[in-house]
Amino acid sequence: MEEGRLIAAQKGLIRMAMEARLYSKVDKGRVVCGLCSFRCRIEDGRHGVCGVRENIGGVLYTRTWGRVVAESTDPVEKKPLYHFQPGSLSYSIATVGCNFRCLHCQNSGISQAPRAGKLPGGEETSPEEIASEAYETGCSSVAYTYTEPTIFFEFAQDVGALAKERGLKNIFVTNGYMTGECLGELKGLLDAANVDLKSFSDKFYRDVCGARLAPVLESIERMRELGVWVEVTTLVIPGMNDSEEELRQIARWINRTDKRMPWHISAFHPAYKMGDVPPTPVETLEKARDIGIEEGLRYVYTGNIPGHKGESTYCYNCGALLIERLGFRVKRNDIDDSKCPKCGVVIDGVEL
Repeated sequence: MEEGRLIAAQKGLIRMAMEARLYSKVDKGRVVCGLCSFRCRIEDGRHGVCGVRENIGGVLYTRTWGRVVAESTDPVEKKPLYHFQPGSLSYSIATVGCNFRCLHCQNSGISQAPRAGKLPGGEETSPEEIASEAYETGCSSVAYTYTEPTIFFEFAQDVGALAKERGLKNIFVTNGYMTGECLGELKGLLDAANVDLKSFSDKFYRDVCGARLAPVLESIERMRELGVWVEVTTLVIPGMNDSEEELRQIARWINRTDKRMPWHISAFHPAYKMGDVPPTPVETLEKARDIGIEEGLRYVYTGNIPGHKGESTYCYNCGALLIERLGFRVKRNDIDDSKCPKCGVVIDGVEL
């Protein structure tokens, strides 16, 4: 491309973007992104692994700010969060892109779009519009979900500040691969997170997600230290992360970290590049739930099998049924002032 046309193209890209946060300039026009644990070192004219943060002339730009590709009002249970404002609605948004390349991604059409060479699309939306719509539709929170919220951090941060002004909570549904600096910037804004703990094997993370396990565990620990309410989800994939040994390792780690953290064990359904892998048998999820309870976790749930008793919340002390659910719907909630009405023990969570 001729120099004049190149400069014009770069200016066009800049108009479609805004300068990123959490990065540093280094030598020869390179930048280092400090947003997620890949800490990409990006040459001029290139982008990070997420595909939406691009170095243009030695300045890192985010291509996702204000470009919403998914927008919906969801039950908070869909995140899934079962101990955070149960029965409430959460205004859910997403942009394109992800820093993982999970072979079983159910939202690959938007999460992997930049890797397929598709520029960020979606509706041009302002933080004010999102916060106002969330408030006016009766939602109690804004959820950054469907794709990885870390990669649209700037937009989430701006929306989150306005949501707080309206008395709304902020939720990340995340793979947990953000840096400590990123979480530090979210202190006081982020109220809850559901973190995918996809496996307890570094090999699984490398082969299936293109990432590592350790940063995810560190993020969960940091979130707890910052006062963020955390629930953990593991999608159980037959033949890949469903062994008793691995499920027990996950349960033991959650117990050591904080046994009050709910663990959601979800059924896999064939998707994306794992279309030939069979669905998770119900018996496997029931076994995993038993393992979690055996290892001392207070709250263990089964997901993606509507009507199963593992959807509901029981008192960890006396076994009383406290919140009865059918799918994402709360049929009844008997928790009284955050306590079990039968034995009086405190049930962990936020605005139960």
